[in-house]
Amino acid sequence: MLQLYFFPMACSLASRIALMEAGIEARYHLVNIWTKKVIEDGGDFCEISSKGAVPVLQLANGERLTESAAVLQYIADLKPEAGLAPPPGHLDRCRLQEWLSFTGSEIHKAFLFPTFWYKDDASKAAARERIGKSVSIAADHLANRDYLVGDRFTVADAHLAWALLLFRRAGVEVSNWPSLVEYLARIQTRPQVKAAIETEMALRKTMAV
Repeated sequence: MLQLYFFPMACSLASRIALMEAGIEARYHLVNIWTKKVIEDGGDFCEISSKGAVPVLQLANGERLTESAAVLQYIADLKPEAGLAPPPGHLDRCRLQEWLSFTGSEIHKAFLFPTFWYKDDASKAAARERIGKSVSIAADHLANRDYLVGDRFTVADAHLAWALLLFRRAGVEVSNWPSLVEYLARIQTRPQVKAAIETEMALRKTMAV
């Protein structure tokens, strides 16, 4: 059985969504990313992954994958019939990787990471000033389409939807981009997406963070 190490409402939410959308059973291990402890047994999370970051997906053979782009594509390829990723060799597979990379670098690391982790206000303000251009690229792309890649939901949508959910907490309103408001609302109508978010929101409250 797959095992996912996660922190509620962190980027690992996208991996939970992918697992649920694919109908793949998994065991979930809650991690406190601030203390680097695995909640269920108090174990050192850095012994699971030296990066000390979620998601970490442990495979049935004991090997572990890190980084959202890799984890999400692995999950999608376990159940190709779910259509969560275009097949390898198809141009849209490169488009999928393009959007996974864009969300990971231009939105997550360039904006969300600084606003949640940096202590000085100047760095946070600089990240907020830069984010408009990057988000506008996604907004323009989604102005006349329902999903990031092709004509169906993929793991790239799980990744971007997670990022957009955190915008308000990071001090930016998604309402500045109407196409993203509609996009996020559409993604959240999916039963598995809704269930994944509700599960992690409930866990987040219990951790008081």
